[in-house]
Amino acid sequence: MTGDGALEWFDSHCHIQDEFAPESGDGPVVAHADRLAATLARAATSGVTRLVCVGTGAATSAAAVELVRSLRRPGGPAAAEGVDLWATVGLHPHDATDGVASLDAVLADAVSASGAGVGDDAGPGRDRGDHRNVVVGIGECGLDYYYEHSPRDAQREAFALQIELARRHDLALVVHTRDAWDDTFDVLAAVGVPERTIIHCFTGGPDEARRCLDLGALLSFSGVVTFKNADDVREAARLCPIDRMLVETDSPFLTPVPHRGSPNEPARVPLVGAAIAQVKGLTTSEVATMTTANARVAFGI
Repeated sequence: MTGDGALEWFDSHCHIQDEFAPESGDGPVVAHADRLAATLARAATSGVTRLVCVGTGAATSAAAVELVRSLRRPGGPAAAEGVDLWATVGLHPHDATDGVASLDAVLADAVSASGAGVGDDAGPGRDRGDHRNVVVGIGECGLDYYYEHSPRDAQREAFALQIELARRHDLALVVHTRDAWDDTFDVLAAVGVPERTIIHCFTGGPDEARRCLDLGALLSFSGVVTFKNADDVREAARLCPIDRMLVETDSPFLTPVPHRGSPNEPARVPLVGAAIAQVKGLTTSEVATMTTANARVAFGI
């Protein structure tokens, strides 16, 4: 793990809910409270002060919302000091057959947790950009033709419905796309690209990057940018303007070099940022400052 205490980083996409906790044959490695406290403490030590905890279905979205609530309650975990957290509500393409209606109750609860109607006039001190808001995005959602755990038609329908949700509630859209670029662009074009659209864990090359940027989307880069065989991703990062770029861990997945083989965590965002800095010929400080500012705008924080 590495980090400069003088820098502040924003992990724009992580999964730190219980459902994603690393497991051994006997269950979770450590108790939830202890694991969460340690995760947040390491993040703070590495300068990672803001996180977006991403939902992939009704259960994990509800867990993300509750996690944000728990950290903001009086007497919340001490390790949360200096770290703020927001949630997204979404249905991953793997689970598209569950139907987007499965998110309705979770989204309603998340709106209630925010203290105001999402996209409505929330009143003094409670507007959409207020730091106390809970839900800031719809997703991750999109298309995954690599695994195809759900039929393609179901994936496209679920994706389109979630694009509409993001547009209706003026929330960021967090897009997952794998081996499905053409259909991803087609669905976005058909429904209408939300003003704040994020291509999560960008794994395309320069051509796909240009197409995303032409749509007005932001590209979020993960630990993949550190992988030996990811030259196309690095080329995409090189051409992506720094004001259209985010950094993420997608933890506990996609652990960056040199920690491959161990579960990922938000504290490793600086490794992604350092790789981006090297590719773009920028200082790590420039990358930290710009990607944090970009994330705040993208999520309306």
